[in-house]
Amino acid sequence: MLRVAMGQMLVEPGAPARNLVRAEAMIGEAAARGAQAIVLPETLDLGWTSATAADLAEPLPGARSARLCAIARDKAIVVAAGLTERAGERIYNSALLIDADGRIAAMHRKIAELDFARAVYATGSTLGVAETAIGRVGLGICADYWTPVLGLAQAAMGAHVILSPAAWAVPPGFDNAATPYGGEWIASYATIALSHGVALVGVSNVGPVTSGAWAGHACIGASIAMDRDGTIAARGPFGEEALVIAALSAPG
Repeated sequence: MLRVAMGQMLVEPGAPARNLVRAEAMIGEAAARGAQAIVLPETLDLGWTSATAADLAEPLPGARSARLCAIARDKAIVVAAGLTERAGERIYNSALLIDADGRIAAMHRKIAELDFARAVYATGSTLGVAETAIGRVGLGICADYWTPVLGLAQAAMGAHVILSPAAWAVPPGFDNAATPYGGEWIASYATIALSHGVALVGVSNVGPVTSGAWAGHACIGASIAMDRDGTIAARGPFGEEALVIAALSAPG
């Protein structure tokens, strides 16, 4: 059995200090509750498409990633987390996979970014898997799994589990009771899971989107953990900060 925490934290746009404190608290709580890994949201430092990215993004590795590596090592837990990366003149929507010993096992730059968000972020060009304390892990970000293509590639590479920091947002007035969020992700995740018996965990933050074409939208959590047989192992609540532990079956 693999216990993966979904750290559905509040992300305040442009407030990296407060956001990192929340991330560290989530990691500590997850470890205390017996999780072997935790997935945190996309661009958890600055918020997705934040107008502050050009000024506040930092290199990876860097000071923000060092904080996450230190607590992963201290708590002996695998961490997947999204950060805003500065690489020369470019800004990337990136994610880190940190092993339980604090080592950065993999870094991923988002490939399937929404068109308007490309005004903020450059496009990633690599995809892979990494060996960690919880097995072979595929790392991606949010819309990288909107369709199954990239996940199927990682499953074919031998990933046991795919971890996906995300920022799932809805427009003002969205009625979750009338149209429950998440069906499109569940369908794509199930295709990937059933293809090679790989589990997937996608975790969104909660909080406002304040910049770009989706300014005024809200990120809503509703995180998803899907087991290897395509069944949903756990869901995060809609619109609420929460830490949810999913129990996933071991690889066959």
